Amino acid sequence: MFKYVSRPSLICAAVLFFAGCSEANHKPLSIAFSADSSKIVFTHIDPRGLLELQGLKNRDSVLEDLVSVLQTPTEKDSMIREEPIPGKIMVTDTGLVYSPITAFVKGRSYLVITHLNIQFARPEEIIKGKLSYTIKPEQKVLNR
Repeated sequence: MFKYVSRPSLICAAVLFFAGCSEANHKPLSIAFSADSSKIVFTHIDPRGLLELQGLKNRDSVLEDLVSVLQTPTEKDSMIREEPIPGKIMVTDTGLVYSPITAFVKGRSYLVITHLNIQFARPEEIIKGKLSYTIKPEQKVLNR
């Protein structure tokens, strides 16, 4: 009798575990310019990670390691060197806001590299045995 009760309960527990680990209900990290294109806004950050960032005492150095913005050359202007754009990062209630020290230039491209919402292994990768030994940052090119 115990054998018949434990097997279905284990199957239900496994199904609930994988359903809870599913990312179907989570939106991917959003990286975009603000409405006036003067700042870069990061939204849909994992709530636990955002709470940790809000609670950090010395958050400037941590945020600089999490987010970097680079000016990149384009087909129209290949003379531009790829170089970091200095700026300040503010933590808000819903995400992060990157404000450059000098304004973004219209017509240029900016590469945003971030480690926000990065996971070492997702449940489907564990099951399929496709784990990586490195963490790959999220990258997005924004055109002003």
